[in-house]
Amino acid sequence: MSDCYLGIDIGTSGVKVVAADRRGKIVASATEAFDFDRPRPGWAETPPSRWWAATAAATRRLVESLGRRSIASIGLSGQMHGSVFLDADALKNAGRSPIGALRPALMWNDQRTEPQRAEIENLLGGRRACVEASGCPALCGLTAPKLLWLREHEPDIAARIAGMCLPKDYIALLLTGAFATDVGEGSGTMLFDNEARAWNARTLAALGVDREILPDAVEAGTIIGQVTAWAASQTWLPEGTPLAIGSGDNQAAAIGAGVVDPGEALAIVGTSGVVLAPSETHTPDLAGETPGRLNLFCDATGRGGRAGKWMLSGCMLSAAGSLEWARGVLAPGESFETLLGGAGEIAPGCEGLIFLPYLTGERCPIPDPEARGGWIGLTRSHTRAHLVRAVLEGVAFGLAQIMDIVREACGPAERVLVTGGGAKSAVWRRILADAFGSLVVPFEADEGSALGAAAMGAHGVGAFDDIASLARAWVRLGEPAEPDPAPALLKARAVYDRLYHDLHPASASLAAIDRGEADR
Repeated sequence: MSDCYLGIDIGTSGVKVVAADRRGKIVASATEAFDFDRPRPGWAETPPSRWWAATAAATRRLVESLGRRSIASIGLSGQMHGSVFLDADALKNAGRSPIGALRPALMWNDQRTEPQRAEIENLLGGRRACVEASGCPALCGLTAPKLLWLREHEPDIAARIAGMCLPKDYIALLLTGAFATDVGEGSGTMLFDNEARAWNARTLAALGVDREILPDAVEAGTIIGQVTAWAASQTWLPEGTPLAIGSGDNQAAAIGAGVVDPGEALAIVGTSGVVLAPSETHTPDLAGETPGRLNLFCDATGRGGRAGKWMLSGCMLSAAGSLEWARGVLAPGESFETLLGGAGEIAPGCEGLIFLPYLTGERCPIPDPEARGGWIGLTRSHTRAHLVRAVLEGVAFGLAQIMDIVREACGPAERVLVTGGGAKSAVWRRILADAFGSLVVPFEADEGSALGAAAMGAHGVGAFDDIASLARAWVRLGEPAEPDPAPALLKARAVYDRLYHDLHPASASLAAIDRGEADR
């Protein structure tokens, strides 16, 4: 019998559970898909019970497949910024019985909170002051604006809140009964002082947020509790298994990729798209006319009383999500492999066709919930394969814009490691290498945030002295893609960089029409 370390990742469209041995080899995995709800344009929410049902189903299948292997620890990862609102009964009964939330959780890609975002920016003294206080500007998808929205639009529910937490923290609550979060998730709420690695008393006072509704914030590798008897009956996880709180999906992906030291960069091509780089120091992005182009978060390298470091990151809202949408409208039911095979036959630059991936507004480098996407430059000569290739290039251009800002803030990186569903495509990796102008390196077995969660659990029980040594033992790289950008691709990127600004008035008018239709 041998130990393994479990990682559970609560994603946007599914739960993934992996079990890794001490060498980082995946010995079992299971997934359970779900969707989120879109009750109005720009809204995105999910009943948290959906996450729990998927987690329980996936863990049962995984435990059944492990045979005689024992589980030494569990680590968590999850979509950031989502807001789960709980009453006192939920907190009291957690870990002993099913618990519900007061309402569906508002997700990271929810854009309903523009008035509240602006209110927070005003209350805290402007964009620069927000970045100085929290590492982030006021953005619609972050947690604090959602709480203000709830107080304004659903005051009866807001009055009953006894606890507010993030998606993976809800799963931790059900598994262990412990109400906790980690410093990485905390630093994505706008309510956190990520230099002190604690809730920001001045911000809480300015926004009228009661500290008592917030969970304790600890380092990612901290063991917060053990699987309860009730949770074990639901998930088949062994009762008493220690659980590390883990961190947000981006921090977990960095751990799973071994991107823990300055001079490295990671691109995550998931539903959203993220570029991140580690930082040894607490250095918010205050350069230039627009402070906070990048968000400064606490990273996931800490454990117990040992503090971790920080990371700078930028997030575009629709990366592989753009491709998923395009498949749904262009080729429903067709495999991604078939869809991308045709795109690989199209010349770089798509014969003058560009895709803007602003399907749910945009965050970085354009913080605009009213940004609108589309194919620009269509002619009768363009085929479905051109449309798909343009999506791949448009997302790559958006990520390259963020990469340019990361390089400006953190310096050059010799290579860019890539993870996420989109990174599995060799065609997309080549496009990313050309767009970045850098070597792009995938992983032999890309388990992303789930593997990072397992690593944080292993770190939590002392299987390794530090995350860096764990990463050296676990990370195995795949075949790199070298940059060789065609002139047509570079010209298309130059046009892409101008299009948002050129089309902004039209996008704002279309967003107004969209809101009018929703109101009738």
